[in-house]
Amino acid sequence: QIFPVFLLFLLSHTLQAVPSIIPLNSSCTDKCGSIVLKYPFGSGFGCGHPTFSRFIKCTSGVLQFSTGTGIYTISTLDYTTNTLILTDPFMSTCSSMQNSGSFTLDRSTPFSIMKENIFVLLGCSTTSAVFDPKQDLCNTGSGSNVCRGLYSCKGVTGIGLEPNAPISTCCVYDPPVPIGSGYGLNLPRLQCSSYSSIYGFGGDEGDPMKWQYGISLQYNDSYYTDDSCKNCEDSGGICGFSGSDESFACICRNGVNTTINCFGRGLLIFNVVSLEDGLVSSYSYIKITVFPDVII
Repeated sequence: QIFPVFLLFLLSHTLQAVPSIIPLNSSCTDKCGSIVLKYPFGSGFGCGHPTFSRFIKCTSGVLQFSTGTGIYTISTLDYTTNTLILTDPFMSTCSSMQNSGSFTLDRSTPFSIMKENIFVLLGCSTTSAVFDPKQDLCNTGSGSNVCRGLYSCKGVTGIGLEPNAPISTCCVYDPPVPIGSGYGLNLPRLQCSSYSSIYGFGGDEGDPMKWQYGISLQYNDSYYTDDSCKNCEDSGGICGFSGSDESFACICRNGVNTTINCFGRGLLIFNVVSLEDGLVSSYSYIKITVFPDVII
């Protein structure tokens, strides 16, 4: 019989052996270093929205963003504007220039590069395709001032140039297809030594030491579409997901996961086994109402 077997199971205090569709995940936190984490962001797998979890994780107090070209530090996360700033340790700035890697955003990412970003290619070969007049890939207007500013920095010695070198090897990259969504900077193909990204001038376009270096991204905020996560957060929980279907889970501070919130009722689903002559004859499911504060 189904129910005697189930009741015996409960009385035996072997609840842990029954497979819930929501496994415990006590590793989710609402902060990473000094950065507050709110949905859809999370601190690791199972935390936040599953789509964001593929790109975002917290490692040793540092919030990181991963793409096919590397792992970058998230220095700023602004929920009011849906933006974040990435720091590439190999990207050139006025104070320090070095050979850089490439940068690309995956097509599947919910992030896009903001149009305010200025990407500057440094130390490029004069035979680079970016200087092909038929391609028109460089901003030779206001971009020239950006190149002059960067090439005036002492840091250019890091890429084999002298301060105030001719800007003929510098390009403010302005491709017809914006960087992002599968497109990006491929420095070996472009025959350039390094790149810099500027998302602001710090109120002084004439002083490259005051410029704001980093990659500014905007994220899609359409993932906060129903009340499930809000109810969870209002109860002190952290929104996450679990199971092969990546279904919503509210992760409570006492280590219990529910389908609703941490105040009171949620649903856990268990497999129930029907036995005949000691053999499994069928499976069924039973939902029970639980109170997260009393389950350990």
